[in-house]
Amino acid sequence: MNDYGQLEKRLNYTFKKKQLIIEALTHKSYKKPYNNERLEFLGDAVLDLIVGEYLFSKFPNSNEGILSKIRASLVNESGFTLLAKAIDLGQYIYLSSAEENNNGRNKPSLLSNAFEAIIGAIYLEAGLDTAKEISIKLLEACHPKIDLDSLSKDYKTALQELTQATHGVTPIYEMLGSSGPDHKKEFEIAVILDNKTIATAKGKSKKEAQQKAAKIALETLRS
Repeated sequence: MNDYGQLEKRLNYTFKKKQLIIEALTHKSYKKPYNNERLEFLGDAVLDLIVGEYLFSKFPNSNEGILSKIRASLVNESGFTLLAKAIDLGQYIYLSSAEENNNGRNKPSLLSNAFEAIIGAIYLEAGLDTAKEISIKLLEACHPKIDLDSLSKDYKTALQELTQATHGVTPIYEMLGSSGPDHKKEFEIAVILDNKTIATAKGKSKKEAQQKAAKIALETLRS
């Protein structure tokens, strides 16, 4: 078992009920009468509220659509995995040896869930203000600039997360062609979902064209 005392120092919070942090750190594979799934459920709702209120205050002139998009780019598996890694959460999770051997400590889903569980546990013991203080401090440390442009730069990742959640599949990027001389080539890429082309875009490189097409696809699907 790992010493979660170091984790408490990273969080700048000491649990009074030690069973609460142990439960928050216990993956279901560890085969105990308890695991972190219930706390994860609670933490997910708490973080949704904390980030929602934070953005509401931070962007007084932004409409509901913009606020929702920024929150969606923060409140997701990759967003919580980033926060979990900032406190080295992976090394403190209680796992089965099989999950350990399967690189479980670095799995985004496992890290994200454990982070939600930790915030859920802090909320239960110390209330919303403490959970908020810890969450926002981590959020600002990991995201020096919080706005839609800086958070949505990796449109391909955002699109993949969205399509997996809504369609259960990942998009396919197909090269439609290229034009222009070698020193000034332009590439055209299509994004295909469920055998349908949902966006096309051109760019100076295949990567740029893919990002542009993913951005258009995201806007289409979100609207």
